Amino acid sequence: MKLQVVCVMLLLVSPVVGILNVPEESGRAAVENLSYDNFSVEEDGAYATIALEGCTYMHREGFPMLPYYTKTYTFPAGTKIQDVTVIPQGVTHLTLSRKIAPAPPAVPLNMQPVSVEVKEGPVYHQNEFYPQEWYTLRTGMGISNGERVVFVTVHLYPVRYNAVKNEAVYAHDFDVELNYRLPTRPLFTGDAYDLIIIAPDGWKDALAPLQQHKESHGIRTLVVGLSEIYGGTYFSVQGRDDAEKVKYFIKDAIEQWGITYVMLVGGRNGGLFNQKWWVPVRYAHLDDRSGWEKSFLSDLYFSDVYKYEDGQPVFDDWDSNGNDVFAEWSGFKRDTLDLFPDVYIGRLACRNKWEVNTMVDKIITYETTAHGADWFKRMVVVGGDSAPYEDDPYYEGEEENKAALGYMEGFEPVRIWTSLGTLTGPEDVIAAVNEGCGFLFFDGHGNPMNWATHPPHDEGTWIDGLGVRDMSQLSNDGMYPVCVVGGCHNAQFNVSVLNLLKIWEGSRWYDYLYRGETAYECWAWRLASKSGGGSIATLGYTGLDWFGAGDDGDGIPDCIQYLSGFMNVHFFEEYGVHGTDMLGAVHANTITKYIQTLKPYTEFLDAKTVEEFVLLGDPSLKIGGYGTS
Repeated sequence: MKLQVVCVMLLLVSPVVGILNVPEESGRAAVENLSYDNFSVEEDGAYATIALEGCTYMHREGFPMLPYYTKTYTFPAGTKIQDVTVIPQGVTHLTLSRKIAPAPPAVPLNMQPVSVEVKEGPVYHQNEFYPQEWYTLRTGMGISNGERVVFVTVHLYPVRYNAVKNEAVYAHDFDVELNYRLPTRPLFTGDAYDLIIIAPDGWKDALAPLQQHKESHGIRTLVVGLSEIYGGTYFSVQGRDDAEKVKYFIKDAIEQWGITYVMLVGGRNGGLFNQKWWVPVRYAHLDDRSGWEKSFLSDLYFSDVYKYEDGQPVFDDWDSNGNDVFAEWSGFKRDTLDLFPDVYIGRLACRNKWEVNTMVDKIITYETTAHGADWFKRMVVVGGDSAPYEDDPYYEGEEENKAALGYMEGFEPVRIWTSLGTLTGPEDVIAAVNEGCGFLFFDGHGNPMNWATHPPHDEGTWIDGLGVRDMSQLSNDGMYPVCVVGGCHNAQFNVSVLNLLKIWEGSRWYDYLYRGETAYECWAWRLASKSGGGSIATLGYTGLDWFGAGDDGDGIPDCIQYLSGFMNVHFFEEYGVHGTDMLGAVHANTITKYIQTLKPYTEFLDAKTVEEFVLLGDPSLKIGGYGTS
């Protein structure tokens, strides 16, 4: 894509922080002309694909894979977007000799056989152009470089296709004009704390050393007990349940104290008939139509504090239809969500005070000793052939590993792969991790207890990479990696051994066993909370992890361009290329890029990927530690 700027006002050439205090009484306009290079139609078998340089492809199952481009504008919080005009230019009509290829289905990484069958959806029998418009627009509230901002994202569709007539219309370029009004004063002026730690009252003393450590590195920190939130010690209490009370507290802390980071300290606290929690959780009620689950844990709920309404940030309760079902997307019932993180958030899913002490010790040790250590500059990647179906040329887990390594210049790669014969079982992973590494990246299949993958083109063979039962052998004391895991339910931190007792639930009891939901702790949290080894933090998926298989015609494996593969790979881009070194910011910025690039407002699997990607660790962690100075 070639970007030709015709006239761009101050906002678009200045960093957001630099304009927060600019008063503005009259409106402003940003005008751009966006043009596109190297248009071509490429035929492959019964179908054709449209190639455009630097594009992303629409990837709804059964719909034509058509290119689109994304342009995001960033404004200070309080900016009123008055109107946006997009005009296609140089529109050409094309008659095609083959139909545009439909998108394949996404694949869940749930340790089940993979089947990919590409079918034409109903749109192929409708005498109309798809998509219906030349562009879509989304405005939201988020955080960028520690400041609350307004994002305006425009998705441009240069090619629209009518499958019945087998015709396309192509816009050579677009004129985009935004009219906006800047705020007369900054909306967020609080400046008392950087980090709040929310925990049960009885754990506050165990967190005091961590508070002191953070303060010593310039992170102003307050530990808040849950009774102080529920009792209104600092702010008036709002919210229909405990989770919403915590979220309103976070909102008040942003506005009154200027916080950037929130650490939730507390996981599952037993409960046989009903789950009990040390710190509240929220379930997103999105039905991914797999028949596997209709809800899953989402800590993004606590981070997505605001939505944009008429120029102002408004509390987003994740229940826009008001039926007390949060983040609902099932049939015709659907909540409209902002999704952009407004604060950097992570959870220490501790189940007892001993784990709190363990994590406090690990975080302090890591931030004190990791800087400049040789072990930190190693990156261990673990993968295989995640979807070994016929005619698929890619080993998806290894492709994601390769893409991640490509962003991590200066790191020594350690490839634990089935294709190389370096992954034959858990002992290979354990040996590599015990030597120390700064980053650890698994991509394959998972459940709350285990992670595994396939050798090349061999769906019938499973190779275990690491299980909860194996983690006792990890002895990388003081050499803790940041771990990203691609795999279903590896970060499902609501599992419990109490599920073994629920035999009265009949077939659901067998599901607990089959799905690995009888573990004492989930894979991701067990790795992070392990004393004397394991990770310093683990990022993963609380529900089914979906990924793209095959290639949409651009020569790049779809597994790194869509769904969890996009999320996993761009996490490493955010650190390795953009230089973001605070863990919560890397996590949030990756989610933000996903929202801006892909389509979580219209595609339910994109929404699920965003909502379920959780950080089990300290969001204020300085990756690589602090220097002695």
